[in-house]
Amino acid sequence: MENLTAKDIMNPEVLTVNSDLSIQGLADFLFQNAISGAPVISEDGKLIGAVSVTDILRHETVPEKGVQFNNHHDHYVHTTNSRFSHQDLDALHFTDGAPATVSDIMTSRILVVEENDTAQLVADTMIKNRIHRVFVTRNERPIGIISTADMLKIIRDM
Repeated sequence: MENLTAKDIMNPEVLTVNSDLSIQGLADFLFQNAISGAPVISEDGKLIGAVSVTDILRHETVPEKGVQFNNHHDHYVHTTNSRFSHQDLDALHFTDGAPATVSDIMTSRILVVEENDTAQLVADTMIKNRIHRVFVTRNERPIGIISTADMLKIIRDM
């Protein structure tokens, strides 16, 4: 693991969303691609934020369904390898009166690594910031994504 870099670990197939996408459009996109989050890019392709299922669920336009979040141990309900159930999709359905877009709910504090950063630096970034994915960038554009599942695969294969 000593010689591994972010480029060796990352998934180069980065699915991105634009900040003007509706929340319903985002929910549909995440469901159709069986992912729990995505980087948000500007019109010129630069990374400007991140958005996840958790952000949707936290947004005020989602009616309360009895879900309680623990701010100290907030974990994603879905991993990148899981599929959403019909109940999950229904929970993410918005009424026509919900004008919110991705820019309204995205996290603008982005944690990134460079493609030549070590696997240890990637792990440290994820652990210290309690995040489940980190983006690999080049010239402020996402070129890869590393999830906790990707890191676990590296450990397993050692």
